[in-house]
Amino acid sequence: MSETIIRSSGNVFIDLGYSPEEAAILQMRADLMAKLRKFIEAKKLTQVDAAKILCVSQSRISDLIRGKWERFSLEMLVTLATRAGMHVRLKTAA
Repeated sequence: MSETIIRSSGNVFIDLGYSPEEAAILQMRADLMAKLRKFIEAKKLTQVDAAKILCVSQSRISDLIRGKWERFSLEMLVTLATRAGMHVRLKTAA
């Protein structure tokens, strides 16, 4: 049995059929969630401690750690990243 391998566009959301605009937002959300999870892990924070630092409930941290991206807007993720001391910038292609 032969399988066809298709080269990725570089954005999994485009590959899944989302419009370029929606794919860009979804990619930003996924990237921010990953960085926030890494922040929590690097600091060895409990969910309770992370919730205090980020000014959200422990259940929100649980959603973040479990990757429930549909529960976080891009704006909320930028807010959480800023509270974590990150400097969020939009990188644009020239």
